Amino acid sequence: MAPAITLAAEAPKLSSANTGFMLIASALVLIMTPGLAFFYGGMVRVKSTLNMLMMSFISIGIVTILWVLYGFSLAFGTNNSLIGWDSDWFGLRKIGLTELWPGYTIPIFVFMVFQMMFAIITPALISGALADRVKFSAWALFVALWLTIVYVPVAHWVWGADGWAFKLGVIDFAGGTAVHINAGAGALGVILVIGKRVGFKKDPMRPHSLPLVMLGAGLLWFGWFGFNAGSWLGNDDGVGALMFVNTQVATAAAMLAWLAYEKIRHGAFTTLGAASGAVAGLVAITPSGGAVSPLGAIAVGAIAGVACAAAVGLKYKFGYDDSLDVVGVHMVGGIIGSLLIGFFATGKGQSTATGVFYGDHSFTQLWKQFAGVGAVLAYSLIASAVLAFLLDKTIGMRVTEDEEISGIDQAEHAETAYDFSGAGGGLAKTAVPAGVGADSKKVDA
Repeated sequence: MAPAITLAAEAPKLSSANTGFMLIASALVLIMTPGLAFFYGGMVRVKSTLNMLMMSFISIGIVTILWVLYGFSLAFGTNNSLIGWDSDWFGLRKIGLTELWPGYTIPIFVFMVFQMMFAIITPALISGALADRVKFSAWALFVALWLTIVYVPVAHWVWGADGWAFKLGVIDFAGGTAVHINAGAGALGVILVIGKRVGFKKDPMRPHSLPLVMLGAGLLWFGWFGFNAGSWLGNDDGVGALMFVNTQVATAAAMLAWLAYEKIRHGAFTTLGAASGAVAGLVAITPSGGAVSPLGAIAVGAIAGVACAAAVGLKYKFGYDDSLDVVGVHMVGGIIGSLLIGFFATGKGQSTATGVFYGDHSFTQLWKQFAGVGAVLAYSLIASAVLAFLLDKTIGMRVTEDEEISGIDQAEHAETAYDFSGAGGGLAKTAVPAGVGADSKKVDA
Protein backbone atom coordinates (compact mmCIF):
# COMPACT_ATOMS: atom_id res chain seq x y z
CA MET A 1 0.00 0.00 0.00
CA ALA A 2 1.42 3.31 -0.99
CA PRO A 3 2.21 5.71 1.87
CA ALA A 4 -0.17 8.58 2.36
CA ILE A 5 0.93 11.87 0.93
CA THR A 6 0.98 14.68 3.48
CA LEU A 7 0.49 18.12 2.02
CA ALA A 8 2.61 20.88 3.53
CA ALA A 9 0.71 23.57 5.37
CA GLU A 10 0.12 26.61 3.21
CA ALA A 11 2.54 29.39 4.04
CA PRO A 12 0.99 32.55 5.49
CA LYS A 13 0.30 35.31 3.00
CA LEU A 14 0.41 39.03 3.59
CA SER A 15 -2.90 40.29 4.91
CA SER A 16 -3.78 43.88 4.09
CA ALA A 17 -6.39 43.87 6.84
CA ASN A 18 -4.01 42.67 9.55
CA THR A 19 -1.24 44.96 8.31
CA GLY A 20 -3.53 47.99 8.46
CA PHE A 21 -4.79 46.94 11.88
CA MET A 22 -1.24 46.67 13.22
CA LEU A 23 -0.20 50.04 11.81
CA ILE A 24 -3.14 51.63 13.61
CA ALA A 25 -2.26 49.71 16.79
CA SER A 26 1.33 50.97 16.53
CA ALA A 27 0.15 54.58 16.29
CA LEU A 28 -2.09 54.02 19.33
CA VAL A 29 0.86 52.74 21.33
CA LEU A 30 2.95 55.74 20.32
CA ILE A 31 0.30 58.19 21.57
CA MET A 32 0.60 56.57 24.98
CA THR A 33 4.00 58.20 25.51
CA PRO A 34 2.72 61.79 25.13
CA GLY A 35 -0.25 60.64 27.24
CA LEU A 36 2.18 59.46 29.90
CA ALA A 37 3.97 62.81 29.68
CA PHE A 38 0.72 64.65 30.43
CA PHE A 39 -0.19 62.17 33.19
CA TYR A 40 3.16 62.63 34.91
CA GLY A 41 3.39 66.33 34.02
CA GLY A 42 0.17 67.11 35.86
CA MET A 43 1.25 65.17 38.93
CA VAL A 44 4.42 67.16 39.59
CA ARG A 45 4.75 70.71 40.92
CA VAL A 46 4.67 73.64 38.52
CA LYS A 47 8.44 74.08 38.57
CA SER A 48 9.02 70.54 37.21
CA THR A 49 6.31 70.29 34.54
CA LEU A 50 8.42 70.77 31.42
CA ASN A 51 11.16 68.46 32.64
CA MET A 52 8.60 65.73 33.18
CA LEU A 53 7.24 66.20 29.66
CA MET A 54 10.72 66.17 28.18
CA MET A 55 11.76 63.00 29.99
CA SER A 56 9.07 61.14 28.07
CA PHE A 57 9.60 62.89 24.75
CA ILE A 58 13.36 62.29 24.70
CA SER A 59 12.67 58.56 24.98
CA ILE A 60 10.84 58.73 21.64
CA GLY A 61 13.93 60.14 19.95
CA ILE A 62 16.61 57.98 21.58
CA VAL A 63 14.82 54.64 21.51
CA THR A 64 13.62 55.03 17.91
CA ILE A 65 17.17 55.38 16.60
CA LEU A 66 18.70 52.67 18.78
CA TRP A 67 15.87 50.24 18.05
CA VAL A 68 16.51 50.57 14.32
CA LEU A 69 20.29 50.32 14.69
CA TYR A 70 20.46 47.25 16.94
CA GLY A 71 17.64 46.97 19.48
CA PHE A 72 15.22 45.03 17.29
CA SER A 73 17.89 42.57 16.20
CA LEU A 74 19.06 41.87 19.75
CA ALA A 75 15.53 41.55 21.13
CA PHE A 76 13.95 39.38 18.41
CA GLY A 77 16.77 37.77 16.52
CA THR A 78 17.36 34.09 17.22
CA ASN A 79 20.63 33.17 18.84
CA ASN A 80 20.23 31.81 22.37
CA SER A 81 17.87 31.96 25.33
CA LEU A 82 19.39 35.15 26.79
CA ILE A 83 19.88 37.54 23.87
CA GLY A 84 18.99 37.58 20.19
CA TRP A 85 21.12 38.23 17.14
CA ASP A 86 20.46 38.66 13.43
CA SER A 87 23.09 40.61 11.54
CA ASP A 88 20.70 41.15 8.63
CA TRP A 89 18.43 43.15 10.94
CA PHE A 90 21.07 45.61 12.16
CA GLY A 91 19.97 48.95 10.78
CA LEU A 92 17.11 47.01 9.13
CA ARG A 93 19.55 46.53 6.24
CA LYS A 94 18.29 43.34 4.59
CA ILE A 95 14.58 43.20 5.40
CA GLY A 96 12.34 42.97 2.35
CA LEU A 97 9.34 45.26 2.10
CA THR A 98 6.91 42.35 2.00
CA GLU A 99 8.97 39.89 4.03
CA LEU A 100 6.62 38.49 6.67
CA TRP A 101 7.17 38.09 10.38
CA PRO A 102 7.54 34.28 10.77
CA GLY A 103 4.18 32.57 11.24
CA TYR A 104 2.13 35.75 10.76
CA THR A 105 0.55 37.73 7.97
CA ILE A 106 2.19 41.12 8.61
CA PRO A 107 5.53 42.43 7.30
CA ILE A 108 8.59 42.35 9.54
CA PHE A 109 8.68 46.14 9.28
CA VAL A 110 5.24 46.36 10.87
CA PHE A 111 6.16 44.02 13.70
CA MET A 112 9.39 45.97 14.21
CA VAL A 113 7.66 49.33 14.50
CA PHE A 114 4.96 47.94 16.81
CA GLN A 115 7.63 46.61 19.16
CA MET A 116 9.52 49.90 18.85
CA MET A 117 6.58 51.69 20.47
CA PHE A 118 6.75 49.29 23.44
CA ALA A 119 10.47 49.94 23.76
CA ILE A 120 9.85 53.71 23.73
CA ILE A 121 7.32 53.85 26.55
CA THR A 122 9.04 51.41 28.91
CA PRO A 123 11.99 53.62 30.00
CA ALA A 124 9.64 56.63 29.91
CA LEU A 125 7.61 54.92 32.65
CA ILE A 126 10.65 55.03 34.93
CA SER A 127 10.86 58.82 34.69
CA GLY A 128 7.89 59.35 37.01
CA ALA A 129 9.82 57.91 39.94
CA LEU A 130 12.68 60.37 39.41
CA ALA A 131 10.72 63.61 39.17
CA ASP A 132 12.26 66.91 40.29
CA ARG A 133 15.87 65.85 40.70
CA VAL A 134 17.66 64.22 37.74
CA LYS A 135 19.90 65.97 35.21
CA PHE A 136 18.36 65.79 31.77
CA SER A 137 21.65 64.78 30.11
CA ALA A 138 22.12 61.98 32.64
CA TRP A 139 18.56 60.82 32.05
CA ALA A 140 19.08 60.73 28.29
CA LEU A 141 22.22 58.60 28.68
CA PHE A 142 20.43 56.36 31.17
CA VAL A 143 17.63 55.74 28.65
CA ALA A 144 20.12 54.62 26.01
CA LEU A 145 22.01 52.32 28.39
CA TRP A 146 18.89 50.93 30.06
CA LEU A 147 17.30 50.08 26.72
CA THR A 148 20.43 48.19 25.70
CA ILE A 149 21.32 46.42 28.93
CA VAL A 150 17.92 45.85 30.53
CA TYR A 151 14.97 46.16 28.17
CA VAL A 152 16.37 44.37 25.13
CA PRO A 153 17.45 41.18 26.98
CA VAL A 154 14.20 40.99 28.97
CA ALA A 155 12.09 41.45 25.83
CA HIS A 156 14.04 38.57 24.28
CA TRP A 157 13.46 36.35 27.32
CA VAL A 158 9.72 36.94 27.30
CA TRP A 159 8.82 37.31 23.60
CA GLY A 160 11.77 35.98 21.61
CA ALA A 161 11.14 32.64 19.90
CA ASP A 162 14.11 31.14 21.75
CA GLY A 163 13.88 33.24 24.93
CA TRP A 164 14.06 31.12 28.08
CA ALA A 165 10.85 32.49 29.61
CA PHE A 166 8.96 32.05 26.34
CA LYS A 167 10.13 28.44 26.02
CA LEU A 168 9.32 27.79 29.69
CA GLY A 169 5.72 28.81 29.01
CA VAL A 170 5.54 32.07 30.94
CA ILE A 171 2.45 33.91 29.71
CA ASP A 172 2.82 37.63 29.10
CA PHE A 173 0.39 38.80 26.45
CA ALA A 174 1.52 42.42 26.14
CA GLY A 175 4.14 43.30 28.73
CA GLY A 176 3.37 42.69 32.39
CA THR A 177 6.92 41.46 32.92
CA ALA A 178 8.85 42.96 30.00
CA VAL A 179 7.29 46.43 30.34
CA HIS A 180 5.70 47.08 33.72
CA ILE A 181 7.65 44.94 36.20
CA ASN A 182 10.76 45.81 34.23
CA ALA A 183 10.11 49.56 34.47
CA GLY A 184 8.84 49.47 38.06
CA ALA A 185 11.75 47.44 39.37
CA GLY A 186 14.14 49.59 37.35
CA ALA A 187 12.65 52.71 38.91
CA LEU A 188 13.10 51.27 42.39
CA GLY A 189 16.73 50.44 41.65
CA VAL A 190 17.47 53.99 40.50
CA ILE A 191 15.74 55.82 43.35
CA LEU A 192 17.54 53.67 45.92
CA VAL A 193 20.78 55.02 44.43
CA ILE A 194 19.98 58.68 43.82
CA GLY A 195 18.03 59.29 47.02
CA LYS A 196 15.07 61.41 48.02
CA ARG A 197 13.88 64.81 46.87
CA VAL A 198 14.60 67.82 49.03
CA GLY A 199 11.69 68.11 51.44
CA PHE A 200 10.41 64.53 51.04
CA LYS A 201 7.91 63.79 53.84
CA LYS A 202 8.12 67.44 54.95
CA ASP A 203 6.95 69.69 52.11
CA PRO A 204 3.60 69.31 50.32
CA MET A 205 4.28 67.91 46.85
CA ARG A 206 0.78 67.90 45.43
CA PRO A 207 -0.12 67.59 41.73
CA HIS A 208 -0.27 71.02 40.16
CA SER A 209 -2.85 70.16 37.47
CA LEU A 210 -5.34 67.37 38.00
CA PRO A 211 -7.08 68.15 34.68
CA LEU A 212 -3.75 67.44 32.97
CA VAL A 213 -3.51 64.17 34.90
CA MET A 214 -6.99 63.14 33.74
CA LEU A 215 -6.17 64.07 30.15
CA GLY A 216 -3.05 61.92 30.31
CA ALA A 217 -4.95 59.02 31.85
CA GLY A 218 -7.56 59.26 29.10
CA LEU A 219 -4.90 59.14 26.39
CA LEU A 220 -3.25 56.17 28.08
CA TRP A 221 -6.57 54.32 28.30
CA PHE A 222 -7.27 55.05 24.63
CA GLY A 223 -3.82 54.05 23.41
CA TRP A 224 -3.75 50.92 25.57
CA PHE A 225 -6.25 49.21 23.26
CA GLY A 226 -3.55 49.22 20.60
CA PHE A 227 -0.98 48.15 23.18
CA ASN A 228 -3.05 45.14 24.27
CA ALA A 229 -5.28 44.07 21.39
CA GLY A 230 -2.50 44.70 18.88
CA SER A 231 -0.20 42.27 20.65
CA TRP A 232 -2.00 39.33 19.01
CA LEU A 233 -0.60 40.67 15.70
CA GLY A 234 -3.91 40.27 13.90
CA ASN A 235 -7.65 39.98 14.38
CA ASP A 236 -8.53 36.69 12.71
CA ASP A 237 -9.54 34.40 15.58
CA GLY A 238 -11.12 36.52 18.28
CA VAL A 239 -8.25 36.54 20.80
CA GLY A 240 -7.48 40.18 20.04
CA ALA A 241 -11.16 41.00 20.53
CA LEU A 242 -11.12 39.19 23.89
CA MET A 243 -8.11 41.25 24.91
CA PHE A 244 -9.89 44.45 23.85
CA VAL A 245 -12.92 43.58 25.98
CA ASN A 246 -10.84 42.52 28.97
CA THR A 247 -8.78 45.72 28.78
CA GLN A 248 -11.90 47.82 29.16
CA VAL A 249 -13.45 45.59 31.84
CA ALA A 250 -10.37 45.33 34.06
CA THR A 251 -9.63 49.04 33.84
CA ALA A 252 -13.14 49.97 34.90
CA ALA A 253 -13.04 47.47 37.78
CA ALA A 254 -9.67 48.75 39.00
CA MET A 255 -10.77 52.37 38.91
CA LEU A 256 -13.88 51.59 40.98
CA ALA A 257 -11.91 49.43 43.41
CA TRP A 258 -9.26 52.14 43.94
CA LEU A 259 -11.95 54.76 44.56
CA ALA A 260 -13.74 52.49 47.03
CA TYR A 261 -10.48 51.82 48.86
CA GLU A 262 -9.57 55.48 49.22
CA LYS A 263 -13.10 56.41 50.28
CA ILE A 264 -12.97 53.82 53.07
CA ARG A 265 -9.36 54.60 53.98
CA HIS A 266 -9.20 58.36 53.46
CA GLY A 267 -12.82 59.51 53.24
CA ALA A 268 -12.92 60.90 49.68
CA PHE A 269 -13.19 59.92 46.03
CA THR A 270 -10.32 61.76 44.31
CA THR A 271 -9.66 62.46 40.66
CA LEU A 272 -6.06 61.37 41.18
CA GLY A 273 -7.37 58.10 42.58
CA ALA A 274 -9.63 57.56 39.57
CA ALA A 275 -6.76 58.17 37.15
CA SER A 276 -4.30 56.04 39.11
CA GLY A 277 -6.82 53.24 39.51
CA ALA A 278 -7.47 53.15 35.78
CA VAL A 279 -3.74 52.91 35.06
CA ALA A 280 -3.37 50.13 37.66
CA GLY A 281 -6.10 48.15 35.88
CA LEU A 282 -4.48 48.69 32.50
CA VAL A 283 -1.16 47.48 33.87
CA ALA A 284 -2.60 44.35 35.49
CA ILE A 285 -4.62 43.20 32.49
CA THR A 286 -1.70 43.70 30.10
CA PRO A 287 -0.10 40.29 30.77
CA SER A 288 -3.30 38.41 31.55
CA GLY A 289 -6.03 39.69 29.24
CA GLY A 290 -5.56 37.07 26.54
CA ALA A 291 -5.73 34.19 29.01
CA VAL A 292 -8.68 35.10 31.28
CA SER A 293 -12.42 35.51 30.76
CA PRO A 294 -14.21 38.86 31.18
CA LEU A 295 -15.26 37.73 34.67
CA GLY A 296 -11.64 36.94 35.38
CA ALA A 297 -10.71 40.40 34.07
CA ILE A 298 -13.07 41.97 36.62
CA ALA A 299 -11.30 40.04 39.36
CA VAL A 300 -7.85 41.00 38.03
CA GLY A 301 -8.80 44.67 37.86
CA ALA A 302 -10.46 44.80 41.28
CA ILE A 303 -7.56 43.05 43.01
CA ALA A 304 -5.04 45.31 41.29
CA GLY A 305 -7.01 48.45 42.14
CA VAL A 306 -7.00 47.72 45.86
CA ALA A 307 -3.46 46.32 46.00
CA CYS A 308 -1.90 49.21 44.06
CA ALA A 309 -3.81 51.79 46.10
CA ALA A 310 -2.37 50.22 49.24
CA ALA A 311 1.11 49.85 47.73
CA VAL A 312 1.62 53.53 46.88
CA GLY A 313 1.81 54.32 50.59
CA LEU A 314 4.71 51.93 51.17
CA LYS A 315 7.22 54.60 50.14
CA TYR A 316 6.45 56.54 53.31
CA LYS A 317 6.81 53.42 55.43
CA PHE A 318 10.09 52.26 53.90
CA GLY A 319 11.51 55.68 53.00
CA TYR A 320 12.12 55.41 49.26
CA ASP A 321 11.03 58.44 47.25
CA ASP A 322 9.01 57.12 44.32
CA SER A 323 7.80 60.54 43.21
CA LEU A 324 4.80 59.52 41.07
CA ASP A 325 4.16 55.96 42.30
CA VAL A 326 5.78 54.04 39.48
CA VAL A 327 6.73 51.23 41.87
CA GLY A 328 3.33 51.07 43.51
CA VAL A 329 1.37 51.05 40.24
CA HIS A 330 3.57 49.54 37.54
CA MET A 331 5.74 47.09 39.47
CA VAL A 332 2.99 45.94 41.84
CA GLY A 333 0.32 45.99 39.12
CA GLY A 334 2.55 44.03 36.77
CA ILE A 335 3.30 41.43 39.44
CA ILE A 336 -0.38 41.01 40.28
CA GLY A 337 -1.49 40.74 36.67
CA SER A 338 1.25 38.24 35.85
CA LEU A 339 0.67 36.00 38.86
CA LEU A 340 -3.12 35.99 38.61
CA ILE A 341 -2.75 34.21 35.27
CA GLY A 342 -1.77 31.23 37.42
CA PHE A 343 -5.23 31.35 39.00
CA PHE A 344 -7.61 32.64 36.31
CA ALA A 345 -6.24 31.30 32.99
CA THR A 346 -9.10 29.46 31.30
CA GLY A 347 -7.14 27.61 28.62
CA LYS A 348 -9.45 29.04 25.93
CA GLY A 349 -7.61 32.20 24.89
CA GLN A 350 -4.03 32.70 23.85
CA SER A 351 -2.87 29.49 25.53
CA THR A 352 -4.27 26.10 26.50
CA ALA A 353 -2.60 26.45 29.92
CA THR A 354 -5.04 26.69 32.80
CA GLY A 355 -4.82 28.27 36.22
CA VAL A 356 -5.59 26.88 39.65
CA PHE A 357 -9.31 27.67 39.31
CA TYR A 358 -9.72 25.92 35.93
CA GLY A 359 -8.91 22.65 34.20
CA ASP A 360 -7.18 20.16 36.47
CA HIS A 361 -6.56 22.85 39.12
CA SER A 362 -2.82 22.53 38.68
CA PHE A 363 -0.29 24.98 40.11
CA THR A 364 2.03 24.43 37.13
CA GLN A 365 1.27 27.71 35.37
CA LEU A 366 1.44 29.64 38.63
CA TRP A 367 5.00 28.41 39.25
CA LYS A 368 5.98 29.39 35.71
CA GLN A 369 4.58 32.87 36.30
CA PHE A 370 6.53 33.14 39.55
CA ALA A 371 9.72 32.22 37.69
CA GLY A 372 9.19 34.90 35.06
CA VAL A 373 8.19 37.58 37.55
CA GLY A 374 11.07 36.85 39.92
CA ALA A 375 13.73 36.80 37.22
CA VAL A 376 12.65 40.04 35.55
CA LEU A 377 12.20 41.84 38.88
CA ALA A 378 15.61 40.82 40.19
CA TYR A 379 17.50 41.50 36.97
CA SER A 380 15.95 44.89 36.33
CA LEU A 381 16.33 46.04 39.95
CA ILE A 382 20.00 45.11 40.16
CA ALA A 383 21.03 46.15 36.65
CA SER A 384 19.21 49.50 36.92
CA ALA A 385 20.77 50.24 40.30
CA VAL A 386 24.24 49.47 38.92
CA LEU A 387 23.66 51.72 35.91
CA ALA A 388 22.47 54.57 38.13
CA PHE A 389 25.42 54.12 40.47
CA LEU A 390 27.94 54.25 37.64
CA LEU A 391 26.33 57.31 36.08
CA ASP A 392 26.10 59.04 39.44
CA LYS A 393 29.78 58.43 40.16
CA THR A 394 30.90 59.60 36.71
CA ILE A 395 28.75 62.37 35.23
CA GLY A 396 26.41 62.79 38.23
CA MET A 397 22.70 61.95 38.16
CA ARG A 398 21.25 64.76 40.26
CA VAL A 399 20.91 68.51 39.84
CA THR A 400 22.21 70.64 42.70
CA GLU A 401 20.06 71.25 45.76
CA ASP A 402 19.64 74.91 44.82
CA GLU A 403 18.50 73.98 41.31
CA GLU A 404 16.04 71.45 42.68
CA ILE A 405 14.54 73.98 45.08
CA SER A 406 14.30 76.78 42.51
CA GLY A 407 12.95 74.45 39.85
CA ILE A 408 14.41 71.92 37.46
CA ASP A 409 12.58 73.44 34.48
CA GLN A 410 14.62 76.63 34.65
CA ALA A 411 17.86 74.84 35.55
CA GLU A 412 17.73 72.20 32.82
CA HIS A 413 15.56 73.74 30.08
CA ALA A 414 15.66 77.52 30.64
CA GLU A 415 11.87 77.57 30.33
CA THR A 416 8.74 77.42 32.44
CA ALA A 417 5.49 75.64 31.68
CA TYR A 418 3.29 78.61 32.44
CA ASP A 419 3.74 82.36 31.96
CA PHE A 420 2.20 84.17 34.93
CA SER A 421 3.60 87.59 34.03
CA GLY A 422 0.28 88.83 32.71
CA ALA A 423 -2.01 86.95 35.02
CA GLY A 424 -2.51 89.70 37.58
CA GLY A 425 -2.31 89.03 41.29
CA GLY A 426 0.24 91.79 41.79
CA LEU A 427 2.54 90.61 39.02
CA ALA A 428 1.22 92.87 36.26
CA LYS A 429 1.12 96.65 36.13
CA THR A 430 -2.26 98.20 35.38
CA ALA A 431 -2.84 101.42 33.47
CA VAL A 432 -2.93 104.59 35.61
CA PRO A 433 -6.47 106.04 35.59
CA ALA A 434 -6.91 109.59 34.29
CA GLY A 435 -6.48 112.25 36.93
CA VAL A 436 -4.23 110.22 39.16
CA GLY A 437 -0.82 111.86 39.48
CA ALA A 438 2.52 110.29 40.00
CA ASP A 439 2.53 111.29 43.66
CA SER A 440 -1.00 110.07 44.32
CA LYS A 441 -1.53 107.85 47.36
CA LYS A 442 -3.58 105.39 45.25
CA VAL A 443 -1.73 102.17 44.61
CA ASP A 444 -2.42 99.70 41.81
CA ALA A 445 -3.58 96.24 42.88
